[in-house]
Amino acid sequence: MSTPDLDTLPGMVKNDDGPVFSQPWEAQAFAMVVNLHEKGLFSWAEWASVLGRTIADGSPDQPYYELWMQALEAVIEEKSLLTEGEISERKIQWEEALERTPHGEPIVLGQSDTSGIGMAGTE
Repeated sequence: MSTPDLDTLPGMVKNDDGPVFSQPWEAQAFAMVVNLHEKGLFSWAEWASVLGRTIADGSPDQPYYELWMQALEAVIEEKSLLTEGEISERKIQWEEALERTPHGEPIVLGQSDTSGIGMAGTE
């Protein structure tokens, strides 16, 4: 699998060191996409296309990584990696993990939460 070409991504904020993230969850979202790409679940060109379409369809004031997450959901659905119900369940798992995690600590899903394609980032 080739290294992702960040220059193909619309709206990507970068500096000389790579992508710039304003919140830790943005880096985690980025890592999930790269991980799924590296596993061969979609090509980088496919990702760039879905992300571009999501940005074009989104609101101009919507934060970039919220659009990134919407694009991730779209590519997962398009590739039938998870069903809509499984995506909804994973969102609930993340929300529950967020609520039980003390401020400043990493959010970790429980063992029962990490089935599927590794979206938990705990593999």
